[in-house]
Amino acid sequence: MNLKQAGSGADVDERLAALMTNANAVRAITAAVEGTIGPKGLDTMLVDRFGEVIITNDGVTILDKMDVNHPAAKMLINIAKAQQAEVGDGTTTATIMAGALVTEGVGQVLRGVPVARVIEGIRYGVKQVLSQIEERGRKVTDIQDPILRNIAMIAGREYEDIADLVVEAVQLIGVEKLCEQHFKLSDIITAEEGAGNEVFMGVIVDKERMNQEMPAEMIDAKVLLVDDALEPEEMEDEALSTETGFKRYIDFQDEFKCNVQKIVDLGVKAVLVDRGVHAMAEELLTDAGVLVIQRVANKDLRRACEHVGARMIKRTGLKKDIADIEKYLGFAARIYEDEKLRQIRILGGGGKPMATILVGAATEEVVGERERIAKDAASSVQAAIRGGYVAGGGATEIAMARQVEKMRDNVKGMAAYGVDCVANALKKPLTQIVQNAGFNPLEKVEEVMAAQLKAGSDTLGIDCDTGLVADMLSQGVVDPVPVKYHAIKAAAEVAVAILRIDTIIKKKEEGAPAAKAAGGVEAGMPDF
Repeated sequence: MNLKQAGSGADVDERLAALMTNANAVRAITAAVEGTIGPKGLDTMLVDRFGEVIITNDGVTILDKMDVNHPAAKMLINIAKAQQAEVGDGTTTATIMAGALVTEGVGQVLRGVPVARVIEGIRYGVKQVLSQIEERGRKVTDIQDPILRNIAMIAGREYEDIADLVVEAVQLIGVEKLCEQHFKLSDIITAEEGAGNEVFMGVIVDKERMNQEMPAEMIDAKVLLVDDALEPEEMEDEALSTETGFKRYIDFQDEFKCNVQKIVDLGVKAVLVDRGVHAMAEELLTDAGVLVIQRVANKDLRRACEHVGARMIKRTGLKKDIADIEKYLGFAARIYEDEKLRQIRILGGGGKPMATILVGAATEEVVGERERIAKDAASSVQAAIRGGYVAGGGATEIAMARQVEKMRDNVKGMAAYGVDCVANALKKPLTQIVQNAGFNPLEKVEEVMAAQLKAGSDTLGIDCDTGLVADMLSQGVVDPVPVKYHAIKAAAEVAVAILRIDTIIKKKEEGAPAAKAAGGVEAGMPDF
């Protein structure tokens, strides 16, 4: 997407040209994802110059794959990526909210409100919203609570089979593991063409055994993990040209052979290697009936290490005594190769219990999308377990908008107009959800606000099938608190950063002659 210079016409004050340019760029990005939100949201087709096609309604995927040149647009995309990294879902909401805040902010500036006052009001309003969301959150007290399946269904775009897989995995893993700071449920998900849906306690290594002569299955196996290449120590070519160097090379070969023999003598039945395996080691281990998997991805290697209860060893560590090397070994009840899917499964590890969610896909084209859907569902469920949940479907944002409007009188001076920006931006998610469902957004937003006020409830929204006001909580339409919290926080951060930009200057290229950098400041968007 090439976002051209905009907003620098004669009717726009030259001082506002940068702000208008950035606002138009943000609006273009927001427009690309807003049609995907809600139960009636549609998909986006992404096509590259080679004709490769991705069809998805995953916000961060759309943003990540877009061809974008404008720096403000890139800022918005980066905030969506940060949202994905933080909680794994809510990127579309964060993007829509950020776009709305920028649009509302620019509108107030054009009315004559100083940017500094707008920003002050936005910060005040968002601070109140974030504290309110945490207070309104409802905790998940039982891992069997059916609300978790509802969360998985919503984040998983109504795919029942994926929601069931995620919930089953959650119940296998348990709350303690899910609440660990560095554990991400989405990391245990893999999708494979031709596979069946499955949840099992164990680890998948997306590799085949090194050669067909090695056993395809091992029972009650000692496991060694080499975080290195299983090869002799390397020597410089110049050293090999001398008699001393060649003798040293022969010594290295003999030492390596002895080290590999130690693996055999220890009764190791499976070896996972981070990098390549030397032909000598392959031959010795094949003859000994050892299953070897080489060039294992670091992520898979670490999961396998944790599951079998091993410690990873470097090739130089194999110089140690056999008794010392044995301390590095792990154990697995069963290791086998799935020849159809061309992967290795490690089950019944002697270390920490590890679950794997295998999502089946009928064709290669849908593998990626099925995996993205499952990861979103898993991330949302884990977020709800950690931080609770609130009513979804835009209902909570409307309740927050009503609260923010009441707080407007607490702000002095023109900063109140910044508070208005927050209140109006909070209405945007529901506006877009009902618009995607085919209803009049102005009418429905007003209906919800009136209904919430009359009932004294913050859980009322719009049923997208009937268009009627309904209780989102009773319908099981909920959002995790961390997803909502971080989406609004991220949206405010990027909106404030964009509104603060007063001038855009084309930076000279590193190493370019000074003359090329001359030309001064352009009022509008420079030619990037």
